[in-house]
Amino acid sequence: MDTFFLYLSQARTPVTMIWLVALLVWESTTPFFDFFRHCGKERLAHGVKNLLVGAASAILPALGFISLLAAISAWTEGRGFGLLNVLTLGPVTHAVGALLILDVFTYFWHRANHRMPFLWRFHRVHHADFKMDVTSANRFHVGEIVMSSMLRVPLLWLTGIRLGELALFETVMLLVVQFHHANIGVGPRLDQWLRLFIVTPAMHKVHHSRLQPETDSNFTALLSVWDRLFRSFRLRDDPRTIEFGLDEFAAPEHHTLRGLYLIPLMKGRGRRRS
Repeated sequence: MDTFFLYLSQARTPVTMIWLVALLVWESTTPFFDFFRHCGKERLAHGVKNLLVGAASAILPALGFISLLAAISAWTEGRGFGLLNVLTLGPVTHAVGALLILDVFTYFWHRANHRMPFLWRFHRVHHADFKMDVTSANRFHVGEIVMSSMLRVPLLWLTGIRLGELALFETVMLLVVQFHHANIGVGPRLDQWLRLFIVTPAMHKVHHSRLQPETDSNFTALLSVWDRLFRSFRLRDDPRTIEFGLDEFAAPEHHTLRGLYLIPLMKGRGRRRS
């Protein structure tokens, strides 16, 4: 199992980059929305900006927290501390338990970002994107990622989740998150089958709707079961009628790199209520 996690840590970046490129090609050949038809430069600028925001949000927290998370993981494993270690689970069962805990934690963290005004100020950077595509999966304010990373410290300590299991979860989650943010459709029947297990493009397009009741639904990142279990699952009959973005952040100055980082400081909830 340790060898697998070592291989995963080495393969994570190339695997996610290859998947990103594949989804970019998919969007280019059969886009669900014609956001960028005959607007190649605009699409390039949109994608580069989102990826730059995502790079800062990934690198800075990683530098600040990876050593701490590694130390906590080694300490809990060495002393048999934490829920999963107390249960004395086998390696596979331990990993499955870790993935489920991390996924349900991500669900409630995401839901809190919509419910708590302070957290929403940061999270609306992600929702302000009115032309959602695969690069939008990276568009998170660094402040939101730092707060999420801080909460993972006590989570790993209390549960005994290992660093390799966290890496596995983040890799699988990123692949699925890129998939359901992409400007693609997989067909109603396939989407219906896939969303029995994971979040699909049809599900997540609803979550990025300008309409607040739809924005406040479909919070899960990986497994769709949490939205069904906690009654936040929602679909729209025709996803092509969905409009993305936030009304209060539609001006061009809000979508520059500087503007995106300043959104948490701006007034207003940035949501439409009907």
